[in-house]
Amino acid sequence: MILFLFCISLFSLPCYSSAKRNDRPIIGILAQEVYLPKPNQTAYIAASYVKFLESAGARVVPVMINQTSEDYIKLFNSINGILYPGGSASIISSGYQRAAKIFYELAIEANKRRDYFPVWGTCLGFEQLTYLTCGEMVLSHTDTKNVSLPLNFTDEIKDSRMFKGFPAELMKDLASEPLTENSHQWSLALSTYNTNEELKMFYRALSTNTDGRIEFVSTVEAYDYPFYGTQWHPEKNAFEWTRPYFPHSPSAVKTTFYMADFFVSEARKNFHRFESEEGESKALIYNYSPVYTGHESGFEQTYFF
Repeated sequence: MILFLFCISLFSLPCYSSAKRNDRPIIGILAQEVYLPKPNQTAYIAASYVKFLESAGARVVPVMINQTSEDYIKLFNSINGILYPGGSASIISSGYQRAAKIFYELAIEANKRRDYFPVWGTCLGFEQLTYLTCGEMVLSHTDTKNVSLPLNFTDEIKDSRMFKGFPAELMKDLASEPLTENSHQWSLALSTYNTNEELKMFYRALSTNTDGRIEFVSTVEAYDYPFYGTQWHPEKNAFEWTRPYFPHSPSAVKTTFYMADFFVSEARKNFHRFESEEGESKALIYNYSPVYTGHESGFEQTYFF
């Protein structure tokens, strides 16, 4: 009987054709400038973003800042998606912004050719996406630093790709419990989104939040492209411990993994690959070692470059 039930459970799982799915996805994470650089430490990536993607079965390549356009084009054709992380770099003029712009434009052109290439922006990355899409700074200052909030889902959630696979109970918890950690001073006000035709036509607003004064958009996905953004930090729930407002409840941790699984599943839809195994091996994050930084920052571990 036990064997019979086990077999039934296997057949009840979703079936995917291996011919249409990449089971060795590699996702780039964009580095950014170190605020106070030291020798051999001019750029960084928080390790929690790496763990976030690895938890869903992806490998990670750091996307270094200040590389040539040719280097970025070659890397774009070698990886299966890119994540713009949170941080404090300028979204108007920085190495982070320049690389993000190149990959954004390459992703737009690739997807027009039906070469499915997903882009994800978290916090600063979310803000960067708004700038890249409409070409101007449209953010408003909000009192949203160091606070966890429930999501106020919009009617657009019924058509969402991002949340389609989430269990109903987790969606209920996301709407009623403070499971999404916010560490930002700038936000896309809902009123701005509603009056900016470029943003409103490009992105579906899936959730909003408020600081008590300004209602802002907190989760988006593009209508016609696999581009996604969260003003909040899904990676912190499972992998960051330095602050008391990082949520670690079972539902908070499930949120981390469902978000990671969704984005990695998007990256599985293309077959970009490195030209050689040697080139792939040299590019992977495994060539670097994270440093413990929990005693001095909001990141438990950080990769420096």
